[in-house]
Amino acid sequence: MLNAIQPYILTFIPIFVAVDAIGNIPLFISLVEGTSKRQRHKIIINSTATATIVAILFMFIGKWIIRFIGITISDFQIAGGLLLFFISVRLLMPAAGKVFSMDSHDKDAGVFPLGTPLITGPAVLTTTLMMVDSYGMFATFVSLILNMFFVWVTLSRADFFMKLMGPGGTRAFSKIMYILLAAIGVMMVRRGMMGVQL
Repeated sequence: MLNAIQPYILTFIPIFVAVDAIGNIPLFISLVEGTSKRQRHKIIINSTATATIVAILFMFIGKWIIRFIGITISDFQIAGGLLLFFISVRLLMPAAGKVFSMDSHDKDAGVFPLGTPLITGPAVLTTTLMMVDSYGMFATFVSLILNMFFVWVTLSRADFFMKLMGPGGTRAFSKIMYILLAAIGVMMVRRGMMGVQL
């Protein structure tokens, strides 16, 4: 039983860390402040749909793209791992964060910046491709859909999570996620270096 669900667990966790659904809540609340319930619901749908479509498209064609331009999986693992590591370090720095100058009432807020690059950004794209290579397309697809469903739930119940965790708790949770993301980046670099043909 455990062996059957292990690939799903091992793909779900890294994608969960990369998506950082909880960490996106404060920005989401700032973007939808003053909007109607109907507008807020539309932004949630748009952001989740955009993030899911972008991630799935890259999951299916990403490997073809890197092969087309002559990049090996090991190359991508090393580059992707370094990217994840530096993104995590940057997000861990004081005053660094996911700041975007835009009108909070922008009708496209669900697409940009929420859908991409906040929910599905470089970290999610890189992690997804690595999970496909390590655990297969189906397990990665299921884990990705589950994560996007969790994103929809957290955004729909954003006020509840903010009250439950508070601003400080949300920030602390995000920092822990960034540390885990940095560790995943190091792991990817290590696996990539092991696979390089010298």
